[in-house]
Amino acid sequence: MQNIVAYQKSIELLRKAITPFGFVASVEDITNYRRVWTRDAVIHSIAAMRTGEAELIECSKNTIVTIFDHQHPIGFMPSNVQPDNGKSSYGGNVGRVDNISWAVIGLCKYTLETGDHQLLEKYKSKVIRCFEVMDIWEYNGKGLMYVPQSGDWADEYIQHGYVLYDQLLRLWALEMASKLYFHAPYQAKADEIRSLIPINYRRNPESSSLYSPNLKHQMIDVPNDYWLLGFNPARIYPQFDLQANAFALLLNVGSATENKITLDYIKQWVNSQEQILPSFYPSIENKDWEMEELKNNYAYNFRNFPHQFHNGGLWPVWNGWMAAALKQHGELETAALLTQYIHEANAKNNDVFNECLHGQTLEPSGVNYCVWSAAGAILAELGVTC
Repeated sequence: MQNIVAYQKSIELLRKAITPFGFVASVEDITNYRRVWTRDAVIHSIAAMRTGEAELIECSKNTIVTIFDHQHPIGFMPSNVQPDNGKSSYGGNVGRVDNISWAVIGLCKYTLETGDHQLLEKYKSKVIRCFEVMDIWEYNGKGLMYVPQSGDWADEYIQHGYVLYDQLLRLWALEMASKLYFHAPYQAKADEIRSLIPINYRRNPESSSLYSPNLKHQMIDVPNDYWLLGFNPARIYPQFDLQANAFALLLNVGSATENKITLDYIKQWVNSQEQILPSFYPSIENKDWEMEELKNNYAYNFRNFPHQFHNGGLWPVWNGWMAAALKQHGELETAALLTQYIHEANAKNNDVFNECLHGQTLEPSGVNYCVWSAAGAILAELGVTC
């Protein structure tokens, strides 16, 4: 255990987030954070199940029930559910592509961690609809989903198109569902996605199997130190995407050489910067043309100033997944260092567990007592398998 006191404080915040309907996003009654958010609550549940605490595991079960009981008739999953009245939201300007995968992942992880197959059988037809919707979101039937802008967790950032983070979550959901339901077509689809990722999300301009012809000339100048954020018909995104790289490592989609290159990049960052990693890097600055894409994409107030929020901000939750990935690949020293930085981030302002930090000043920002910041610390300490 890296830091027992900090770990226990994370557990305590997770306990405070318990409701009869599942885990809420924050224990503070601010805007809509005292709701069961599909993505957040599943991440809380995965962390909760790793602790082995009966009360937390029971809340994980209730979380899964709330999410699946509020599935839209078409098949997509709620963005969030209000515990007091059961009212569901399915997104703002667009729905959330990653929520479907997170819901299936949460159900499968609950089954694997507890051995309780009741919910797995109860929601089998709903899982089928989840995967049917994701098949439709391919649009061209070629194996990768097309994600609209604002269509996943970074809903005020610039990315849209074939975003790697969302493909990886679908892959994870398919592989677990295949094993638990003994359904070969799920594994076949997972195998297809696995084959597409190394070709299209590393610098590979000479490949004859690229997803689309425009990638050939776009790939010439992209970085090769990490997995690419994604691409669309107009561009490849060169930014480092912490989430995608964490899940790529956890799911082991790369070759030994590709994994080593990525791990070396992560280790260099952690050792030189001495802080948690930004979710997207480099930050888009005011002088950059991409700022035009950012500045009007917000619901209530603009938060994506340089080095803030999605735009280069530091999120303990996603760093927790990266720490778990480092552990899985035997990089224990770097994992321990990153875990300590996560605890230090959560401890700012008297253990207020902020949602994120400024990428340069490390000033806390976002919602206080953000439960998935605590979940990130727990995952960093205990690890997780995909």
